[in-house]
Amino acid sequence: MIEVPAIQVDQWNREFFLTVLKARDLVGISYVAIRGQSDEEGAVQRIFNRERLASLRRYALHKGAYPSSIVLNWTAGAAPVFDEGLLSVPVESRSAQIIDGQHRVEGLRAAIEESNHIGDTEIPVSIYMNLDTRECADLFLSINTEQKPVPRSLVFDLYGIASEGFVDPAAVRARDIAMHLNDSEGSPYFKNIKLPNQPIRKGGVALSTAVAALKPLVESKGIFEQIDASELEVQKKIVENFFVVLREKYGDRWEDKSNAFMFAAGFTGGIDFLKLKLIPICNNMSPKDFSIGFISTLIDLPKESLVRQDEIKGVGGKDAPKRVFDRLVDAFKPQQQISTSFKL
Repeated sequence: MIEVPAIQVDQWNREFFLTVLKARDLVGISYVAIRGQSDEEGAVQRIFNRERLASLRRYALHKGAYPSSIVLNWTAGAAPVFDEGLLSVPVESRSAQIIDGQHRVEGLRAAIEESNHIGDTEIPVSIYMNLDTRECADLFLSINTEQKPVPRSLVFDLYGIASEGFVDPAAVRARDIAMHLNDSEGSPYFKNIKLPNQPIRKGGVALSTAVAALKPLVESKGIFEQIDASELEVQKKIVENFFVVLREKYGDRWEDKSNAFMFAAGFTGGIDFLKLKLIPICNNMSPKDFSIGFISTLIDLPKESLVRQDEIKGVGGKDAPKRVFDRLVDAFKPQQQISTSFKL
């Protein structure tokens, strides 16, 4: 049993207690009731995404912030007792379902296993008592639909100023390349990467789209690592040169709204083509040749065959980038040799 300061909150005919628990106590009392796998009342949670565990653990180990409450539904027979501003909480395993925050809790659990002092971290917690499944579903939906996360473009933009321990290194590198495309006057995407809080306009590529497309190139064991192109300047030049070639093919039509590459699907399909088709060929030259002149010889895209936005307008999901990718493959005329050093 632990005793912690708490506030009793009455909100829309629901009562809960707002308190602070040590991370080790939170981990000790909480559990997840997964919808479809558990028939107990309050089972509304999704299956834990274990692919995120490493980043969640790293976040906790780097003293990440946890300002928003973990939301619990107390289900055990021995319930907390509130008296004069203090909450007496039984510390027993599987006492409270997690309604919101299971990934944060699992990250803390993994971090505590690696470094015990993380268990002393104070975590804000909201504790409801014996909610049924409908009430848990109402809370879960309120938190996860009405209280929407910030736009991904803002997240990626903030990566440029956040502390190192809080960011995804591959996303940071992808953002650096995207911002180079936007900020460099010679870039085909000069001022055409849409940043957070800019006025809404037709055309241009959202920062989140650019980062998501570029990130697979720069991830650990990605194509740039495979060809030993680890320097940022080299990576920026390879990407820029490819789009410069496309701009040359389009001429004065490049910034027209009819140009598919001025939209998300065109950019994404183009990067997929760069990764899967163009880079392997350029890398096999002797020396490796990523120059504008050489790339131009590989892409036969006459004015009458340009990829137009109206070809993919109305095509949904991954089909739109795939259509752009296929059109570039049709225009691809590869030449293969051997390689040793870079030519840019």
